[in-house]
Amino acid sequence: MAIRIIVADDHTLIRETLSDFLQEQEDREVVGRAANGDAVMELTTKLQPDVVVMDISMPPVLSGLEATRWICGTWPQVKVIALSVYAHKRYVAEMLKAGASGYLLKDAEFDELLIAIRAVVEGRTYIGAGVDISALNNHIHSR
Repeated sequence: MAIRIIVADDHTLIRETLSDFLQEQEDREVVGRAANGDAVMELTTKLQPDVVVMDISMPPVLSGLEATRWICGTWPQVKVIALSVYAHKRYVAEMLKAGASGYLLKDAEFDELLIAIRAVVEGRTYIGAGVDISALNNHIHSR
């Protein structure tokens, strides 16, 4: 059975490129695309995907952080992977605290995204290359 995914990013080129790449994978299905936090929350409620690939900063209303907090609090079975240009531990810690199961930088390889998706679906936390992992250590010790 295919892993059902929503891709949320306010940049059309990134959103569509990621969606097209994921849709080409044999065991992945992009069931929704969102340009802002409100849209991703609405799609998550309607479609209940397995994974949301979430941009952290999506104007104008709700950020990816706020949408992640809502999704993980409302639909705990839905895994969120943060996708960001920010590697700093503050951003990582905020997303993990909000409930994200993964964190990738936007300069990651496409294959790393596939690995991250598989990891979070299997119940593991995935932190991508180049991310300040001290936030992960703090997150683990605060549980």
